[in-house]
Amino acid sequence: MYKKTYLILIIFFLSFLAKLEAKTWWVGKNESLHSLNQAIQSARAGDEIRVKKGVYFERNLIIDKPLTLIGEGLPVLDGEGKYEIISIKASSVKVIGFHIRNSGISSLKDLAGIKIYDAQDVQIVHNLITNSFFGIYTQYGKNCQIKDNQIVAYGKEEQQSGNGIHCWNSSYMHIEDNVVSGHRDGIYFEFVTQSIIKNNRSFRNLRYGLHFMFSNHDTYISNVFTNNGAGVAVMFSNHVNMFNNTFHQNWGDASYGILLKEISDGKIQGNQFKKNTTGIYLEGVSRVNMSRNTFSSNGWGLKIQASCQDMNIHQNNFINNTFDVSTNGSLVLNNFDGNYWDKYEGYDLNKDHFGDIPFRPVSLFSIILEKNPTTLIMFRSFISALMDKTEKLIPSLTPEQLKDQSPRVQPIPL
Repeated sequence: MYKKTYLILIIFFLSFLAKLEAKTWWVGKNESLHSLNQAIQSARAGDEIRVKKGVYFERNLIIDKPLTLIGEGLPVLDGEGKYEIISIKASSVKVIGFHIRNSGISSLKDLAGIKIYDAQDVQIVHNLITNSFFGIYTQYGKNCQIKDNQIVAYGKEEQQSGNGIHCWNSSYMHIEDNVVSGHRDGIYFEFVTQSIIKNNRSFRNLRYGLHFMFSNHDTYISNVFTNNGAGVAVMFSNHVNMFNNTFHQNWGDASYGILLKEISDGKIQGNQFKKNTTGIYLEGVSRVNMSRNTFSSNGWGLKIQASCQDMNIHQNNFINNTFDVSTNGSLVLNNFDGNYWDKYEGYDLNKDHFGDIPFRPVSLFSIILEKNPTTLIMFRSFISALMDKTEKLIPSLTPEQLKDQSPRVQPIPL
């Protein structure tokens, strides 16, 4: 017992001494050090470097020891369109309060404003990153925090643009409160596990606001994805949770609020899908629980391919969508229950707030349109309306099993 207490006291004392020995270095026009690179070379592990306001043209800064870099007045680190600006190759590094701009562009090297190489416990906070190929890039990172950064690019072609926040083969990442725009993908995860994406805004990116691939056991919460080229894509992953996000104004022939492909064992809850070509497109999705979401003013609320199974779609609102649900097959292996459909024309005689007859959300015209897209010219015509009314009375082509047995008669408060 006493040995354990002494050990704790020794560790505390040593860490206290380390803090006392840490030194602060100042960089600026009127300081003894004019070069940030010189300060990095001179500093020892655990030191702090403070950089005064100004513009610093320095080539690739390599941080290979635990240091804290703090910018005062948002000093500018300019890569002149040639270099990677900050390369972090040590754990426990902090980069706070800089304007990082004009990294190099290369099709062979993933140059970035800030790049983390095989490090953990790194913090990238309160920075402005503009006109960089990749904004913040992490490879083999662990328990790193990327928070409250504004990352802006002006890409016109996907081939000449990198991603705003790019994480590869990393774990326990915390991506929070960032604003990302103008990149190829706003946020990109590949082989990333046990990580959180929270309270970010990703808009006007060339391809996806968020792109997930081969990334399991991750959660994204309360993010806003608006007006991105193709919306959001989550592919080849499992145990991904999506809570309270907003997917808005993602329009185009191949644009979606979310594209889900080969996904299993996840939760999609409390999200808003508004004014997208398709709210959610699902292909090869299984064992996903979808509840308490609102689909409003979309072209299609849900496009569920026949390859999906064991989906539970319940307690969602479908309001003012052109088509609430469409599918490309007749075999349905998913469960719809207790959703609100504004197109429901049934009745509630026992006043239990559930309709007394089932609702079939797939219209005959949506089935025809799925097989023959050119028939869209007939939309809202007398013939298409007549076909849909006839199909509701005598179902023949729409999937018999795709129906909500207990449709709600009032919207679900979320």
